[in-house]
Amino acid sequence: MQTEDRRVRIDKWLWAARFYKTRAMAAAAVSGGKVDLNGERTKPAKPVKKGGRMALRIGAYDWDITVEALSDRRGPASEAQKLYTETPKSQEARAETAAQLKAERQSLSIYAKGRPTKRDRRNIIKFNRDNS
Repeated sequence: MQTEDRRVRIDKWLWAARFYKTRAMAAAAVSGGKVDLNGERTKPAKPVKKGGRMALRIGAYDWDITVEALSDRRGPASEAQKLYTETPKSQEARAETAAQLKAERQSLSIYAKGRPTKRDRRNIIKFNRDNS
């Protein structure tokens, strides 16, 4: 953790907080409009302040967080979690999204067996021949 009076770029902070694997990915997300700082779109070089609010979109998940501490060094996940707090509403929304995605994957799993067997292919050919 760094001192609180020091400035940290938003892309560095997102990388240090382990939201993105690389700083380049964090900078691309900020430039692409996936990150809002205090309700405004920002640039990767914008400094983050303690108490700032961030809205992130990572894949299908939306995060609404408050900056608790500043750091420009990537450390263990336990230290990264101390850099921010997530709102309860955001946690519930992410859990709901995860459950929805899991249900969608399970409904598609009947088709995810892989290639058809020789018996399956013969049945498909027979079915197509009978219905044409």
